[in-house]
Amino acid sequence: MELIIIVMASLLASLLTLFSGFGLGTLLMPFFALFFSVDIAIALTAVVHLLNNIFKLLLVGRFADREVIIKFGLGAVVSSFAGAMLLGAISTIEPIYEYPFFNRTASITLLKILIALLLVVFVWLESRPSEKRLKFERSDLWLGGVLSGFIGGLSGQQGALRSMFLLKYDLTRESFIATGIVIACLIDVARLPVYFNRFSFAIAEENTTVLVSACLSAFLGAFIGARLMPKVTMQAVQRTVAAMLVLIAGLMASGII
Repeated sequence: MELIIIVMASLLASLLTLFSGFGLGTLLMPFFALFFSVDIAIALTAVVHLLNNIFKLLLVGRFADREVIIKFGLGAVVSSFAGAMLLGAISTIEPIYEYPFFNRTASITLLKILIALLLVVFVWLESRPSEKRLKFERSDLWLGGVLSGFIGGLSGQQGALRSMFLLKYDLTRESFIATGIVIACLIDVARLPVYFNRFSFAIAEENTTVLVSACLSAFLGAFIGARLMPKVTMQAVQRTVAAMLVLIAGLMASGII
């Protein structure tokens, strides 16, 4: 059952990322959190996120803007390392409160509350009309890299902030997508060693079947999504995903997930 849920979630999340505005990490991590502690869920999601982005990079990487990658990506790499270190520190803090929930113990932790808050914030940011979203100047690229990298390292949720900054750089559609993918890969490469230095690579080895299945289903989701995109109403998908994430955030903050 665990494998089936994660595989289906990976396929659906990858499919929805193409037209929902949310990143794969934001959508997939809560499902991993159903079966693993939040810190480990973030680490395992990062593996799927990186491999899925490498797959996309092979398809559109040639359109990436090198100047933006340098200005945005360098700060993102450094700060993602710091965010990943903070994740390791917060994950060691004892639960704030525990209570019985059916046949298991629900545990409310500082990390779960923090991730839940970030989920809600990103839902709010992505759900606002374009004219009401935060406005950034092109000179703020370095700040965007630092902020999105740090949050990406801490929670795996980096796409919303990155997109808000990159949209100000007047990139073509192809360049915007490719540049974002390259930066996401850089952040993943920076944070993964920190995660597995703390949790050990044994976690990945013990869950090889889950990770491989999740990656393959994510590839399939991207393939299907690219063909469904012209037929799907983006607003309807965004609202559905937003409602789902708010529900997940509530379950996580309450310790049920």
